[in-house]
Amino acid sequence: MASTTPTVAPLPYWVRGDTNAFFGFGVNVLVNVLTLTGLCLAVVNLPEGEVFGTILPALGIALVAGNIYYTYLARRLARRENRTDVTALPYGPSVPHMFIVIFVIMLPIYLRTQDPLRAWEAGLAWAFIIGVIVLIGAFVGPYIRRYAPRAALLGTLAGISITFISMNPAGQMWRMAWVALPVFALLLIGLLTDVKLPFNFPIGLAALLLGTAIGWAGGAMSVPDVTAAARDIAVAVPSFKLDLLFTGLADMAPLLATAIPLGVYNFTEGMTNVESAATAGDNYNLRSVLLADGAGAVIGAALGSPFPPAVYVGHPGWKAAGGRSGYSMATGVVIAVLCFLGMFGLLGAIFPTAAIVPILLYIGLLIGAQAFQATPRAHAAAVVAALIPNIAAWATGQIDNALAAAGTTAAAVGDDALNGAGVIYDGLLVLGQGAILAGLVLGAVVVFIIDRRFVRAAIFASSGAVLSFIGLIHGERIEWNANGQVALGYLFVAVICAVFALGRPTPREPDPQEDEPDQQPDRADPASERTDTDRRTSALPG
Repeated sequence: MASTTPTVAPLPYWVRGDTNAFFGFGVNVLVNVLTLTGLCLAVVNLPEGEVFGTILPALGIALVAGNIYYTYLARRLARRENRTDVTALPYGPSVPHMFIVIFVIMLPIYLRTQDPLRAWEAGLAWAFIIGVIVLIGAFVGPYIRRYAPRAALLGTLAGISITFISMNPAGQMWRMAWVALPVFALLLIGLLTDVKLPFNFPIGLAALLLGTAIGWAGGAMSVPDVTAAARDIAVAVPSFKLDLLFTGLADMAPLLATAIPLGVYNFTEGMTNVESAATAGDNYNLRSVLLADGAGAVIGAALGSPFPPAVYVGHPGWKAAGGRSGYSMATGVVIAVLCFLGMFGLLGAIFPTAAIVPILLYIGLLIGAQAFQATPRAHAAAVVAALIPNIAAWATGQIDNALAAAGTTAAAVGDDALNGAGVIYDGLLVLGQGAILAGLVLGAVVVFIIDRRFVRAAIFASSGAVLSFIGLIHGERIEWNANGQVALGYLFVAVICAVFALGRPTPREPDPQEDEPDQQPDRADPASERTDTDRRTSALPG
């Protein structure tokens, strides 16, 4: 009797689309590592030997281990579902955190002590605390994902992507538009259409080479800079820096005010990125993802890196580009090798920044679009509501940086003067504190009001009141009664929703073919990795 067991197709380690995704994602991580290298050297004045000999190799270990692990998760999911189109989650140094650890944690200590090593110790302790909080979040995050509506999750992710991921690269692009815009156009044509280059040449590599050629031909780059950077190349092997870490942890109390909310931000961001991947058809186990993110931050800090790694925004983009499981592992290995060889000084001298950053703007476009395309049309207002706190956080950061460049601060200028100039700084500051969680809460409240599910809206509004009261959102620090007026406002919202719930209104009827969060298969099971591939991929652009 013939066997009826289905034949499992062989799962290749590399497909043609991995090449495109590798050059796109690899350039993404490359520019981030180049950025954090420049921040360490120029802002905190860390010695080049420590940056190239310790911090970057430590980051390299975390990146190669994490990307190999996420390649394993992708291949495991592909075998379980007998699919060949599973895309690995992208993984690299967290972009918002690299700026926060430099400007919020390390720079103030350096300015106070004039000792970059003291600042480095604090950065390591902060990254370690972040990792521990994310590890804890691995056990509570799946339950948040279970009850949070998709519009709130993807809306707050889009807010991060549009502001912190896209705006700075956009500014850098228009500073040298003659280099960046041709690169951006080539990326859009290659990644948002089905147009292919001759011989299927990788679009990401072609875009980088085009921008580099234009930059060099136009005189934007310098041969002496390349020569000087080449002299600094040296092999570095990472080793544990537990003495620095323990010294930083000895004075950890001041770090908790930022580490706790940002640790919560990390696992909430991981949660939204897993949701983003699920809308593209790849439903990963959230707990496995968060455990890896937390472990990467802890191990990196023990080796000397103050930059917590995390799953990146952008999985649907690399899936649309054809990436599967190989691109992630290749990116981790290549970036790690470059870190071990101290090549980032040389790469920064060869490739114009304007030729690299357009890939970040592309990711911002894709994730911003996905937040609207992969959620019910009726929830569009909730997506916008979830965006707003992140826009406020970005705006206040820009105001602070501008005032600092002028040698002053918002406190010195005064709220009255700022309000008189039309800058509502005090309100934006409150709105933007804990933006990722604030966006999640606000977006969820709006979703459930739209759906006439007033009990759920009241629950999320009450959560907002508690989070505001202890300072995890809308507060400058973790403390009791951090912002009582905001907490009271959320409490009033909860009361209003509860009153309307007494009327037992009929919930909104879903539109035809609407993907309701409550109807998504197996989302309620934290261990689930099954998904309805066809329905979720139908929401993707193209």
